[in-house]
Amino acid sequence: MEMPDLSGKTTRPPSPPFTLVIPAYNEAERIPRLLLQIAGAEGEFIFVCEGNDETPRLVLDFAGAHPEMTVRCLYRSGRMGKGGAIREGVTLASAPLVGYMDADASTSFSQMRDLFSLIDGADGVIGSRWVRGAVLEKPQGLSRRIESRIFNCIVRLLFGLPFRDTQCGAKVFKKSAIDAVIREMTSSGFEFDVELLWRLKTRGFRIREHPIVWRDTSSSNVRRSDGIRMLANLIRLRLGG
Repeated sequence: MEMPDLSGKTTRPPSPPFTLVIPAYNEAERIPRLLLQIAGAEGEFIFVCEGNDETPRLVLDFAGAHPEMTVRCLYRSGRMGKGGAIREGVTLASAPLVGYMDADASTSFSQMRDLFSLIDGADGVIGSRWVRGAVLEKPQGLSRRIESRIFNCIVRLLFGLPFRDTQCGAKVFKKSAIDAVIREMTSSGFEFDVELLWRLKTRGFRIREHPIVWRDTSSSNVRRSDGIRMLANLIRLRLGG
């Protein structure tokens, strides 16, 4: 099913410094915080909106109020998953650098700009809540943190990845690196991050992990059943190569 571009814009700056993709599934309550943060910012912003709430309208209203910005709003009423939404967005990115972040701004836009500035000498930089220097302004609950650490250990064993935090929704890459692997990607859910990092590592791309300031929003769309599904999908991915 084709995803309509609701932004209606036909002209854009020829070469934005970066493209930032924001997957947004029923994020009407949380996305205003992010919109405030990006107001007036340079770059290209691609919101991939899913679900049936007011998220697309909020993004379109914001774009109309900021005609100097490059804001695109893609919409689908069904559910393509976080990974599917990111894949759609990064494929359409027009900048030499591309990243993605969570719509709830648990990692702020200012930190995303910092990650873009750190990409020199690497092919990607990923935000991490579990390396020295990270600050958890509002950490997750204890059970969620334990589940996160167990999941990370399993991922490192299965895929040989050195990263302490594959699931933080703050990642930036050179577009050339993304283009080299995106057509091989099969994941459409929350496991997308792991597959992307694995395929980049397999191709020899250099990815750095950088500490971030992070704040739990207490209303994540990730459920325990999603974690089980993620793990099952990753095992199938690893066995299938």
